[in-house]
Amino acid sequence: METLSVAEARRLALVRAGLLRPELTGMPRRAPADTRASRAAAHAVIRRFGYLQLDTVSVSGARSHTLVLMSRLEGFDPAVGESLLAPGEPLFEYWGHEASWIPLELYPVFEFRRREFATHPWWGDLIGDDPDLARRLLERVAHEGPLRASELESRRGSGSGWWNVGKVKKMASALWSSGSLAVRERVGFQRTWDLAERVIPEPLRSMTVDLDESLRVLLLRALEGHGWATTGTLSATWRLHGLSRQVAAALCDLRDAGSVCECVVRTSNDRRVRGWVRTSDLELAASLARSRFRRDRGVLLSPFDPVLWDRSRVRLLFGFEQVLEIFKPASQRVYGYYCLPVLAGDALVARVDLRADRREGRLKVLASHLEPGRPRAEVRAATNAALVRHANALGLGLWNPHRAFLTTSHL
Repeated sequence: METLSVAEARRLALVRAGLLRPELTGMPRRAPADTRASRAAAHAVIRRFGYLQLDTVSVSGARSHTLVLMSRLEGFDPAVGESLLAPGEPLFEYWGHEASWIPLELYPVFEFRRREFATHPWWGDLIGDDPDLARRLLERVAHEGPLRASELESRRGSGSGWWNVGKVKKMASALWSSGSLAVRERVGFQRTWDLAERVIPEPLRSMTVDLDESLRVLLLRALEGHGWATTGTLSATWRLHGLSRQVAAALCDLRDAGSVCECVVRTSNDRRVRGWVRTSDLELAASLARSRFRRDRGVLLSPFDPVLWDRSRVRLLFGFEQVLEIFKPASQRVYGYYCLPVLAGDALVARVDLRADRREGRLKVLASHLEPGRPRAEVRAATNAALVRHANALGLGLWNPHRAFLTTSHL
């Protein structure tokens, strides 16, 4: 069994995630000035992971999916990130890690999920319980054309919030999950529903891929984005609940084909964590351990970044306790409402809570916290660079309530 140190696994993760030098990652560091080229660069990032997780929160100036692109592509226009799902683009929206934008070529391998989600994962068998409503909704979309979510019902359901959406909107979600409807585009982050046959090219809809082959494709794509990962992380990447036996068999098939190998990450206290790595990444991982990285070029990461959502993996590779405090009362928060970790070199060195105030034209630093055990001047320089880069991409000025940019007292 192959062995990697934590440093090797961490740097391999960052290279595969597109967060180190372009000559290592194979991806550009800056967003092209041309909008079409910038969209193509964004698609390259999404293909690397196989998904781009969606989230609604935009308090820091951009939603999570756009933050992921901004962290890889310096100068990336947030407006481009919000408009990536559109007719003719090589993406579709579906359940990946969470609701995600996924490369269109992966549509056939989610056939197993569309069959599974004939019964909605949250609301049960909506289609079977009310087939007449399902039929009428599909007929309406067929005759009227694409419909925005706000056009599905003339009145909102009682109450407010996601769990009180009206029955028709729930049915649209059920028909999307089962594959009859598709998300044609998002405008202002609002979905536009259409028949799947008018969104997904026919060759992809008619392609048959069995579960075993689907799992091999998805697990290999997950490793392409992660570098090294445990079986648990690989399964969580695609929410492969209840398929542990099939996942294990697929990984063994990939190992027998020479595509992946089992690999242990060895910690400083001689703990050994079993996982997997693509065979082609082993030599790269070894060379990265000998590299030196500057830490004054910081970059902000979304809390839902592919590098961060698996908290146990972040703890193992970075020694960093990733937390999300959106759902906590303000009095119970330690770091802030929507903290963005700061990556500098191959280390997570700080985290900042931001608010983009478009009316005032300012990016406000509400709170910032550095990680212990790191040189303060180095961390301040990296955090400064990350905030300036983020503010510039948003077209906002940077504002600090202490009138001293990231002073010791502020940190």
